[in-house]
Amino acid sequence: MTFLSYFYRFVSNFLLLAMVYFTLNVLDKYDQRATVAILVLVYASMRAVSALRSFYFYQRIERLELDVRRSIGAGDGGPRKQLVTEVAGLRRGLEMKAYIDLLFLALIILLCVSRIVIG
Repeated sequence: MTFLSYFYRFVSNFLLLAMVYFTLNVLDKYDQRATVAILVLVYASMRAVSALRSFYFYQRIERLELDVRRSIGAGDGGPRKQLVTEVAGLRRGLEMKAYIDLLFLALIILLCVSRIVIG
């Protein structure tokens, strides 16, 4: 199931990249192409900043995981230990998805800047 979520994230980001690429190539006039590129650049930049901010949140969750693991210590822990393991798995999965998003957003930003500069 985890693989399918990564695959879905990859495909959806790839489709966004393909739509931006084809849209920028279809437009003939530089003014139209630059306007679309700037709008997409603003959108991709906002999403990239949001993804980067989420890493701060994931660091906080990781610190909480370590504190809970330390408090459980050598004791049995039972359901708490299982809960911490599940949270750690979810955090790692979300970090992977954020890395996939950042990769494609960087490609989109690079494409938009190149279409604005080159013309």
